[in-house]
Amino acid sequence: MTQLFLSAFITLFVVIDPPGCAPIYAGLTKGATAAQGRTMAIRACLIAAAILLVFALFGEQLLAALHIELDSFRIAGGLMLFWIAFEMVFEKRTQRREQRAEKIAATPEVEDVSVFPMAIPMLAGPGAIAAVMLLMNEAAETAQALTVLGALASVLILTLLALIAARPIMRLFGDKVEAAITRVLGVLLAALAAQYVIDGLRGSFGV
Repeated sequence: MTQLFLSAFITLFVVIDPPGCAPIYAGLTKGATAAQGRTMAIRACLIAAAILLVFALFGEQLLAALHIELDSFRIAGGLMLFWIAFEMVFEKRTQRREQRAEKIAATPEVEDVSVFPMAIPMLAGPGAIAAVMLLMNEAAETAQALTVLGALASVLILTLLALIAARPIMRLFGDKVEAAITRVLGVLLAALAAQYVIDGLRGSFGV
């Protein structure tokens, strides 16, 4: 169970990327008070948790309804995660997030960013949805499923703490350290994504 928890935790941590979301959130809420910032952070994480929980619990039924085999989803999900990893290593993901943040921050009034873009697509984006569905589909027992959900809850709690402490974190680490961490996480995610594709190919072709 410990190995499953660590695998699920690392996968979800890398995909949701709390260290990468924190500086973006700090920029989006620059004009907000401390209380407003906390409220939006809590709301964003709760909405993201609800979305990911729905896909975690009912993702398998959704695949069955669409007549999609699990191995096909493993391959597609692995490719999606690999693309995210590629963007993380070459800083494309961070640049896109910053551009989105700049557009929203251009408005003078304080805007509620908890639903968009924080909950969707930054926290509960396609990569996170694919990852949580893959992890839940690989959980053969109830205890394993609860372990995956526990890992998801742990990552979202860390994400909430990162968002609440976004401004101090930015002052503490700075842009260069954040870029280095993002690249390392991207390499780890690429390896995990490759494993998903390999497992899907093995299942599809009976290798």
